[in-house]
Amino acid sequence: MNFGEMMKKYWTSMLGVLFVLVAFITLFQYTVDRGWVTDSMKMAIGLLVGAGLAAAGYNLASKPKWAVVSQIVMGVAASVLYMTISFSGIYYELLDSLTVLLGMGLVTVVLALYAYRNHSRLLVNISMAGGIISPLMMRPETDQVFALFLYLLVMNAAFIYLSVVKRWLELRIAAFCGTWILYAVYFFHFEPSLDGVWSMAIRYALSAFLFYQIAFLVSSWYNKRSFEGLDMYLGIANGVLFGFWSLLIWQNDLHYAYPIALIGFVFLLSGTVVNRLLLKVDVAAAVYWTVGLFLILLSLNQAGSGMEIKPLVNVYIWGGVAVALVLLGQFNKWLIATIFSVSIWFFVGLYWYVVTWSTPRGEWFGVYIPFLNWGAIAWVLLAAIGFYYATRLRIDEFGQTANRVLANVYSALSHFIIGGLLSRQIENIFTEYFPDAPSVYMNVTLTVTWGIYALLLFLWGAFQREKWYKWFGSVVLVFVAIKAIFMDLSGQESLYKVMALLLLGAISFTITWINGRWSALPNKEQAQHQDQTRL
Repeated sequence: MNFGEMMKKYWTSMLGVLFVLVAFITLFQYTVDRGWVTDSMKMAIGLLVGAGLAAAGYNLASKPKWAVVSQIVMGVAASVLYMTISFSGIYYELLDSLTVLLGMGLVTVVLALYAYRNHSRLLVNISMAGGIISPLMMRPETDQVFALFLYLLVMNAAFIYLSVVKRWLELRIAAFCGTWILYAVYFFHFEPSLDGVWSMAIRYALSAFLFYQIAFLVSSWYNKRSFEGLDMYLGIANGVLFGFWSLLIWQNDLHYAYPIALIGFVFLLSGTVVNRLLLKVDVAAAVYWTVGLFLILLSLNQAGSGMEIKPLVNVYIWGGVAVALVLLGQFNKWLIATIFSVSIWFFVGLYWYVVTWSTPRGEWFGVYIPFLNWGAIAWVLLAAIGFYYATRLRIDEFGQTANRVLANVYSALSHFIIGGLLSRQIENIFTEYFPDAPSVYMNVTLTVTWGIYALLLFLWGAFQREKWYKWFGSVVLVFVAIKAIFMDLSGQESLYKVMALLLLGAISFTITWINGRWSALPNKEQAQHQDQTRL
């Protein structure tokens, strides 16, 4: 009988058990308020009633027509015993933590063994409901939280085990929901101290999070290694619940990036476990990796918050993410990882172009070294990633022509990054070492630098036998000419300008000579064809 059929047929009986259990709990509390019997007597009565009901239910189990009644009676017995233990060890501290653990362990082991051997699904559901409701209804007055969580640990371990081996899904769901509800009651009822990073409140929340994350993975593995169903959704919900409590508890001690990073790491690890067990990437691994990576990136994006160098930190972090993704995509043939890598690189480069002019230069111990400062290294990192895309990145799904076009695009964008590097570093040189020099010196120096860069583009194109670099170098050279003639000639300092113009003329003549030699060389396609012909 599945859970739906069982509930449809016996839900009124389970409701009756709930009423009886709540009546017992109310009676316990009423006797406490009135002082009619001692606490020891209440504990003894509870144990006797629970044991008596268990014996009666066990005797009824031998009669087939009383099988359902037997499970109900024994379920009530287990609930009464759970209530007695929680009352004695948690509500009034009559039992120490070790005794609570032993008592809970004995009841739970006997219950689990009987339910496993006799397929007593109704019994387990009634017992679990009673075990969760008992401490929830009593609202302990003494702060016996450790005993409460020992109680939950034993009960969860048994019910999760039965849920896995017998494939009784409702046990998993109810135990999971009940545990987090009890945690909420504990948190708001006891108002525990939240001082310090490692308070008891966060320890219990972290324990519940890790326990259920492992339990859901084990459950999926046991269930024919099917990781993409209920357990995956419960695992994500588990992370959300822990995230809520950790943010609430740590709000005055830790930045929210840290708990988010922790959850992201656990999800990434969960996805890796799934991948290793299945030896393939299925839906669960992809979901865990995607959510985990998003959380890690979200937390990393907060690094350096409140600091002037925050933009510089962002470039290093996201640049590293782009590198990790492209390597992951290339080695594992994951197109989506490669696409994410290129997208991140493009937007980070655009972001750096916008913010670099107002970002600190990233000096070494207060000393500015041109082209060897943290700002320059950020430019180099972005350019290196782009040139790696241009020379190494090939996507089989796109074909040879598309890959070549993309390689040229990556190369062009990387050269723009090199241009930004040159411009920013020359600006910094004048700001640092020649602060009183007229601005025309810096402008003309930039023009000459870009002219030299255009020459290097032509040389690189000749070396690679790639026409695209010739056109790109020509665009840079035309820009240099416009800047030199129409912008840099205004004002004074004519001698410096004359020297710069003569140097630009020499660069132009050199490019003409390179073009002349270039025309005699075969282009890249012709060279490849000639090589194949020789072979």
